[in-house]
Amino acid sequence: MSTALFISVFLIAACGLIYELIAGTLASYLLGDSVLQFSTVIGSYLFAMGIGSYLSRFIGGGLVARFISIELMVGLVGGFSSSILFLAFAYTESFRFCLYASVLAIGTLVGLEIPLLMRILKDKIQFRDLVANVLTFDYLGALGASLLFPLLLVPRLGLIRSALLFGLLNAGVALWSTFLFAAEIRRPVAQRLGCAAVILALLAGFSAAERINTMAEESLYADDIVLTRSTRYQRIVLTRWKDDLRLFLNSHLQFSSRDEYRYHEALVHPGLATLPGARRVLVLGGGDGLAVREILRYPSVEQITLVDLDAEMTTLFRDHALLSRLNAGSLKDKRVHVVNADAFVWLDTTTEQFDFVVVDFPDPTNFSLVRP
Repeated sequence: MSTALFISVFLIAACGLIYELIAGTLASYLLGDSVLQFSTVIGSYLFAMGIGSYLSRFIGGGLVARFISIELMVGLVGGFSSSILFLAFAYTESFRFCLYASVLAIGTLVGLEIPLLMRILKDKIQFRDLVANVLTFDYLGALGASLLFPLLLVPRLGLIRSALLFGLLNAGVALWSTFLFAAEIRRPVAQRLGCAAVILALLAGFSAAERINTMAEESLYADDIVLTRSTRYQRIVLTRWKDDLRLFLNSHLQFSSRDEYRYHEALVHPGLATLPGARRVLVLGGGDGLAVREILRYPSVEQITLVDLDAEMTTLFRDHALLSRLNAGSLKDKRVHVVNADAFVWLDTTTEQFDFVVVDFPDPTNFSLVRP
């Protein structure tokens, strides 16, 4: 039984951190300035957890039933949090209110979980071992969530499905608890029916996740959406109106195909035209290949090294028919070598030398994009 309980602690911790990461990431996507968004979301979440821990002292009898109810509420609120926030941003003017209301609600409920569970177990496990094991599995769950979130959940499931998946885990812990503590629950069948209802609601949300995401994004963008992609680093959206393609990264416009040539010609030609013998050119950023397209107009250029963080971005602009046509197939050219790495880190390690360097980073909407 103790092993099962500590696995529950692991899952509870993972779920709590995932909801926090989703709120911070979603706020960064929609509002920009990731440093500010993550700082305020994390601070608010920890503050709410403290409130929840304090409020746990006022919960009296029926601890197991209360714990199960709290798990179900965390599963519902946390599981649907990203769906609600996407829709709030798209259809209302109260996104920030909804963001911090959900963060405070989830944080308060998560803050109640561990104190209640420890009180439930205090007569079953020696206090010293109880504290050590609960905190150990709590921290391990947080570690697991922090690794899964950027490496697997965001690129594979996206924010809406990730939240719903961990909502299902919370509901699963609640259902599991009705069997672990069956002797301490007055109406276990009713509790299990409640768990089943929450699980069904979350499964319905999971099946409708793509439609929810599409609804939200269609209201955000004036033109038809022709492509969406979530990567480890950003949300990529491509829209089209007649012959105009527009690329948005994390809801921020990057270019319009009708006039992007003005920017990229001005970025490349004034400098490169003064170096008629330039053979080796470095492009930092510019994963869309549009700056590379302009550089390839110079017959003297023998090699272009493009360093861009997001591999999915460069692959998309190399292989997608519309985008490859826009950059004239520049990323397929034999003279172009693509390196998917952080440009700042790569510059510190490379020993290569170049005749000309182009810096084509996104607009500096946060500190991480303007660091020296």
